[in-house]
Amino acid sequence: MADAEMIEPIRVVGFPGSIREPSYTRMAVEIALRGAQEAGAETQLLDLRNYRLSLLEEEWDKRDSSPNVLKLRRDIQSAHGIILGTPEYHGSFSGIIKYAIDLMGFDEFEGKLIGLVGVAGGKLGASESLNSLRSVGRALHAWVVPLQVSIPEAWRKFSTDGTLKDPQLEERLLDVGKQVTRFAKLHHSPQFEEFVHQWETAPENPAGSIHKRG
Repeated sequence: MADAEMIEPIRVVGFPGSIREPSYTRMAVEIALRGAQEAGAETQLLDLRNYRLSLLEEEWDKRDSSPNVLKLRRDIQSAHGIILGTPEYHGSFSGIIKYAIDLMGFDEFEGKLIGLVGVAGGKLGASESLNSLRSVGRALHAWVVPLQVSIPEAWRKFSTDGTLKDPQLEERLLDVGKQVTRFAKLHHSPQFEEFVHQWETAPENPAGSIHKRG
């Protein structure tokens, strides 16, 4: 599909659920974003440290007026695709990404394409946390792409400069970003919107009613 057929440029943001330094999660998300860029998307890394989210009850109560929360919401709303990254802690995704997502809702995620990447210090990888995030994506009415990447023993796989030592893992991370971009292009193409319109306005199929009676 040619870019000229798109309604607007596809924008993909990376959203790592870690504020550690260095962060293997952020390194993995950055590689996936590179894949999205190679597929033609405009990309941006959303570093949660820059939003200065507070766990205090006062900010939660004022989340609909908090400048920090509103900025995060705007940045997510402006994206067609989102790469969610998380470390796996105790068989689940990180608390900070849970809190950040809880500050948002359908307005930010519904209809978006989501790609998942996870890292873990242990040999079992981050499959449990990614499966949980997949459920969260479905609950928010987002489209979670089939491909996901779990990186076990991340401390062995990454160099301190963010280079991934395993070329196969790097290729899979790139593919996550590319898949998010390609599905987002399809989802926002005029052809897709025309298909949805025709589907919604199509007359009832008489053969379907006959089949049900039979």
